Amino acid sequence: MACPCARSHQHGKKRAESARARQNVTISVIMLFFGTLLPYALTAHLAVISPQDTVLHIGSSLTAVCTVTAELEVTARSLYWTLNGKRLARSTYRVLSPTELSVTLHQLNGSLQQSGDNLVCHRSNGEVLAGSCLYVGLPPEKPVNLTCWSQNTKDLSCKWRPGGQGEMFINTKYTLKYKLKWYGKEKDCEDYTGQPYTCYIPGDLAIFTPYEIWVEASNQLGSATSDIITLDILDVVTTDPPPDVHVSRVGDLEDQLSVRWGNPPALKDYLFQAKYQIRYRLEESDEWKVIDDAGNQTSCRLAGLRAGTVYFVQVRCNPVGIYGSKKAGIWSDWSHSTAASTPGSERAHGGSCDSKTSEQNSTLRRELKQFFGWMRKHAYGCTDVSIKLYDQWRVWLQKAHKTHDQVLQSGKS
Repeated sequence: MACPCARSHQHGKKRAESARARQNVTISVIMLFFGTLLPYALTAHLAVISPQDTVLHIGSSLTAVCTVTAELEVTARSLYWTLNGKRLARSTYRVLSPTELSVTLHQLNGSLQQSGDNLVCHRSNGEVLAGSCLYVGLPPEKPVNLTCWSQNTKDLSCKWRPGGQGEMFINTKYTLKYKLKWYGKEKDCEDYTGQPYTCYIPGDLAIFTPYEIWVEASNQLGSATSDIITLDILDVVTTDPPPDVHVSRVGDLEDQLSVRWGNPPALKDYLFQAKYQIRYRLEESDEWKVIDDAGNQTSCRLAGLRAGTVYFVQVRCNPVGIYGSKKAGIWSDWSHSTAASTPGSERAHGGSCDSKTSEQNSTLRRELKQFFGWMRKHAYGCTDVSIKLYDQWRVWLQKAHKTHDQVLQSGKS
């Protein structure tokens, strides 16, 4: 093992070598930069394009002029033009004087890049003499579909859609603005780092007081403002998905699963009445079946399922009426999928080949399916009434079949 002084010396040597390497890379980059731009830098003051950095509507025409000084010792007739690197036809040129060459562009399309198209004047050998940016596009239209939501009343996020295609051609800036409706100073939302056309306000928000919120869009050709929406933070609350989702069997009932979950912990100190939705699907299917009316309870019985089958289950929450709000609230994301399987049929477990037993089980399942169809039509959901009705129907059918079997047996004896 090296002594501390030796290690220190080695580390110092490595740091010095690393610093020299970075310095060499920096010098190389600078030399490459100047090597590329130096010819243009030396001639930039000797040639100019007018007009410079033009902003035009789609469909407009433009005539630009490249003017060179006598110091360049070139004639206008020897120059040529490119747009985004593509050489323009000589038929679009016009020699205005020995030192002036124009180019005329008709029916301009939208810019291929939001930073502007590059119109460049070249010497005959390809050397760049001067350049200009063209911004061809449309003024923005009024942003639409402005909606906002608050995660557990702690913040506010808003999203919207552009009102037109202007932002496809030239860069369009969107600014979300908000203020308290009756007083307070207008503020700009600053965090646009999420999804496109969204902004996040991290906190310091009032409740029980409505906000006015709108979006302003602007580019070089104009500006537009969305409709103003008015909302109270308590009316647009969403929360985290329900925690602790558990799915389990209901005894040996082959067509049922029990689902339990917890209330959203972030809202435990708030007055509200949650609504829940459940959805489930077969393991081999992508199609979800949704139970809309799970109500405010934190458990539900799924019935009418396929025996011996794996199901995936998810739950989501809607915090309704926080502190007396009259609005419906906003649904949370779905919880992570929780899987469970229904018990297999008696035939699958016992391996029985008794045709009569199989026929009786098939008849029982058919009758249960018929009842479940009636129940879903008249008492659909996770209500205690529907579950009790279903259980009572099963017991009644099983007793009926048992009595029927006993009658048959006594008849044979």
